[in-house]
Amino acid sequence: MAVSSLSLGKEGAIAYDYVAPAGGVTFVFFNALTGDRAMWTGAIANALHAAGHGTLAWNMRGQAESPFPLGTRLDEATIIADAQTLLAHINPPRPVLVGLSIGGLFAARTGLAGTETVGLVLINTLRRDGPRLSWINAAIVRCAEVGGLELFRDLFCPLLFNEAWLAENRAGFLGERPYTPIDRASGHYALLVGGGDADWDLPYEDLHVPVLVVTGLQDRVFLDQDDVDALVARIPRVARVDMANAGHLLPAERPKALADALIDFAGGLGV
Repeated sequence: MAVSSLSLGKEGAIAYDYVAPAGGVTFVFFNALTGDRAMWTGAIANALHAAGHGTLAWNMRGQAESPFPLGTRLDEATIIADAQTLLAHINPPRPVLVGLSIGGLFAARTGLAGTETVGLVLINTLRRDGPRLSWINAAIVRCAEVGGLELFRDLFCPLLFNEAWLAENRAGFLGERPYTPIDRASGHYALLVGGGDADWDLPYEDLHVPVLVVTGLQDRVFLDQDDVDALVARIPRVARVDMANAGHLLPAERPKALADALIDFAGGLGV
């Protein structure tokens, strides 16, 4: 799938892949902070296209092929404004906003800010703000400062991925080379720092479009089942899919199961 780029002038650019729907909805994907649109544009996008749906996968400024001027604060407000700019530029038919992890927070806030959407999908997004979440977010940044994203992955992947994925991919981690601190001028560092200030106190009662909450039950970092249950209860029109054989990074772990869930959700939107 060929990548396109939306220029923001001196403010950088947004890399994206867009395929228009053939009668269905358009799934608009919001990455996690260290994510990439490629997570969506393989098996997941292929399955959605085969079902008549469109896709818009994009990289936030600071992610691959989406440059930004040094000194730009890549925080929640900036990311939401960029999403609004991209969606206004593409104007995809019948958009369903889909976010992974903190990407779900950005997707929800983009919809709440007035962007047209016919549905919202939150993948391992629901969490309660508080000392534990604040500590985790700060620890991730500190880990990257000490040993880069390689140290972050070596330490956190056993807690984020399901057992089957870990068994299959273990050889690619915990290598012999020394860790290198993250480049503090890099986009990933700017996103990690800016994301730490995100406001997790979403007004869930104001999410009036249909919402699908997808949860990987093997997420050992962010999942608190009691918190998820309490937050789901506040969403007016909500469906729920719990996946026992998935962790936090569900698009990489269970792409087919996730695509099936998205297709089923779209089928119930009546658009």
